[in-house]
This record gives sequence, C-alpha cells and structure tokens, in this order.
Amino acid sequence: MLNNLKQTFSDQFGQECQRTFFAPGRVNLIGEHIDYNGGLVMPCAVTYGTYLLTAPNKEGVFRFSSVNFPEKYETPVLNEYSKTGKEWYNYPLGVIHNFVSDKKEVQGLDLLFYGDLPIGAGLSSSASVEVVIAYALNTIFQTGYSKLDLVKLTKRVENEFIGVNSGIMDQFAVTFGEKDKALKLDCESLEYQAVECDLADNLLAIINTNKPRKLAESKYNERVSECAQALKALQAELSIDNLCDINAGTFESHKHLITDPTVQNRAQHVIEENDRVQLAAVALAAHKLDEFGKLMFASHDSLQTLYEVSGVELDTIVAFCKTYPGVTGARMTGAGFGGCAIALVKKDRFEDFKERITDHYSANIGYAPAVYSSEIGTGVVEL
Repeated sequence: MLNNLKQTFSDQFGQECQRTFFAPGRVNLIGEHIDYNGGLVMPCAVTYGTYLLTAPNKEGVFRFSSVNFPEKYETPVLNEYSKTGKEWYNYPLGVIHNFVSDKKEVQGLDLLFYGDLPIGAGLSSSASVEVVIAYALNTIFQTGYSKLDLVKLTKRVENEFIGVNSGIMDQFAVTFGEKDKALKLDCESLEYQAVECDLADNLLAIINTNKPRKLAESKYNERVSECAQALKALQAELSIDNLCDINAGTFESHKHLITDPTVQNRAQHVIEENDRVQLAAVALAAHKLDEFGKLMFASHDSLQTLYEVSGVELDTIVAFCKTYPGVTGARMTGAGFGGCAIALVKKDRFEDFKERITDHYSANIGYAPAVYSSEIGTGVVEL
C-alpha cells in the first residue's frame, strides 16, 4: 500500500516522497458524554488512520492532494490563512495557520493524504488529519512543540478554524495512543494513565451504522445544556465545579435537588458512567475482560435509556451482540445518533460475527452496516 502511495505521490508532484507520517483514528472504549462534565474517558488508538507523504518544493507553496477526495489546493506560504469552505483541505490548512500565527518558520511542501478511516463515522478522521500534519510540520521544520502542545494546537484548529465545538479527547488519543493500551484521561487536568489492555483472544470489532449523523450536533448542544442545569441544581447544596466531582452514592442522596426528571436522568448517566471508567481501568489492569464487557453493555444501556443518544441502529447492533456467543461486550461509541458501535469479539468468530450481524442489521434496518476488525494501535508516528 505504501509503495502505491509513493507512486501516486511522484505521479502527482513530479518528485519522490521524502518522509511519511501516520496518525490513527480512535474509539472511546468507555466513558461517553462525560468529557464536558469534568470526567474520565478511556479512548484508544485504532489501526486505521491517515497517512501523509511529504517532500519540500522549491516554489514556496503548499500543495494539498488526497487519494480520498478529488479537490486539490495550492497556496503560497503566507502569514495567515482563513477557511475556504467545507473542503477536506481546510483541516490541514487550519494547522498551518496556527503554526504561522505562532511565528513558526515553515516552507513549501507537497502533501499527499490518504485515509482508511470511514469519514463521519465518529472515529476521529478529522483529528487524525489535523494531528498527522501538525506532527509532520513539527518534525520537518523542528518547530519545538511538545506532543501536548500539538494536542492543544489541533483542538484549537477544530474549535476556532473549522468551527466545531468538540473536546480534547480525540486529538489526545490520536497523539498519545499506545499499542495494546487504553488511555484513562482526565479531560479537565489532561493527566492520563496508560492502562494495559490485553485483548487476549479477542479483537475490537467496529460496526459502522452507515447512518448519517445529522442530529448529533443539535442534540449534543442540548445535552451540554441539560448537564449545566443539573450541575446548577446540585450546587445549591454541594460545592462542586463539575458533575463528575461526585460519585453515584453522593448523587443518589442529592438528586432530589434536580426537579426535572429528564435532567436528573442526564446527570445520573454522567456520574455513573464516570464511575464505570474507574471500574473499567481496574478490570483491564487485572485482565478481567468479562468484567470489562459487562461495563460496556451497562454503558450502552445508560446511553440508551438515561442519556437518550443511541437510536434504533446502534441499539439493533448492541442487542444482537448480547445474543452472540463470541462477544464479550459492546456499546455505542462517540456522540451517538448513528456513527459506530464497538464490540469485543473472539478472533476465531469474527468472520462469522461479521456475516451474521450484517444479515441481522440489514433485515431490521434496511441497509448493511460496515464491519471492521482492529487492534489497539499506536499514536502518531513517522514511518
């Protein structure tokens, strides 16, 4: 595959590729919709992601090309850039904008991108693109950013240049991911612990609903607002800054402060999910995959009934997983309303699982899902 990409690079730019970089996508193993509530998440890098092939040019321009999209873009090296529509190249352009805004010296490059992540499926394809070019620029031009600097810079690109109000988990997992390890990340302090995640004879199945996530953004903002209401109600008696500052026991004795039953459900999910992340880290460290699997199912049930962000497509997948003997655990991952579910599946059952879940989903939903197998991969790297 890399040889083919190198050939494409030389065909397009008339010169040999000099350096190649890779940044993965990510899934969140557990800890959903709590990153904006001061809680813990547990993402990991996957083995799919974005490849970037580069070589300097003498014309002093950035030339963007992608194997995945037809649009190409060329711009001289300037002191600032602005977003030019919705095309894919705005993501790397935003990264370059932040580098030059920080007065970093960069020079013209030919850039070829190729991604094998499904776009818009909630696997962080945009963070993967942002991080791979940020890491490449930092490495090639020796601009002196730390990895954490790159995480913050690429989040800024997403929030300010692209205009998506997302948290820091995606860029963090894509940058700091470690092979066969999950990251228990505190989204407030950015302190993290790499948790041993030996899947033994299991693999990570990623099941893409293939449903466009049109509701996700409006419902996401709605949930953020509901959590803010819950926090304000609890602060009448509790000295807390975030919902995740308390555990399920404390919530149980104070939930009467939240008079709206829907808002109370939202808070209950957030606080119990945060506790589940702690339990998941303990289970994984002790190689108790069955325990971890139960926590995955419990997480999905909570997202379905208390937080109401799953939907018939994701629920159909998880319900099937509960009945399939080769599955240890499953849940939706990401914002919900479409996107992907993940499942721990026995390696020797994966092909059968893939066939059966495809048939079951197609019969119930009317079109097929896409089913991938992945291991827990490494973060951004030069190849």
